[in-house]
Amino acid sequence: MVKKGNDKFTISVDKSIKDKFKFLCEEQGLQPGKQIELLLKQKIEELNEKKRK
Repeated sequence: MVKKGNDKFTISVDKSIKDKFKFLCEEQGLQPGKQIELLLKQKIEELNEKKRK
């Protein structure tokens, strides 16, 4: 859905470049939701480490 007053803009890019960029965005958490997900994953790993000790 496009916000009121905005217009849709479509481009074509090389698939391998798009895939690499998408991977980097997910890996680095460049989207707010992904940042939260990475933080939660890190906390889970920390808690699991504490349980093992």
